[in-house]
Amino acid sequence: MTTEFTTAALPAPLARYFAAQAERDIDALAACFSAEARVRDEGHEHVGRAAIRAWMEAARAKYSFTAEPLSTREEGGRRLVVARVSGNFPGSPVELTYRFSLSVDGEISALEIG
Repeated sequence: MTTEFTTAALPAPLARYFAAQAERDIDALAACFSAEARVRDEGHEHVGRAAIRAWMEAARAKYSFTAEPLSTREEGGRRLVVARVSGNFPGSPVELTYRFSLSVDGEISALEIG
C-alpha cells in the first residue's frame, strides 16, 4: 500500500509557503520569510523580504507553475522538500529540491531551489 504525501508532514512555515504558492498569494508568500532572508534560485541570490517579493513577482509574471511537495527530510540542519514543479517552462515537469532553513521565530531564513 502506498502512502500519499501531504503538506501536513511539513513544518508549519513550509506548509504555509506551499499553500501560498498554490494560491498564487504573493503577500502570503513574502510573509513566510524573515526580514533578512536569503533565496537562491536559478543562479541568483535575493536578500531581504522586498527582494524576495520582487523575485516571486517576476517568476509569476514569467511562468505559470505549480509545485507539489512529494517528500521531505532533515539534512544538515535544513529541511529538504522535493517537489514536482509543472508549468509553462522548458523541461516541465521537473522535480526540484527546496532547501529551507528556519529562524528561531519560525520564519524561513534561507531557501535554495535546485
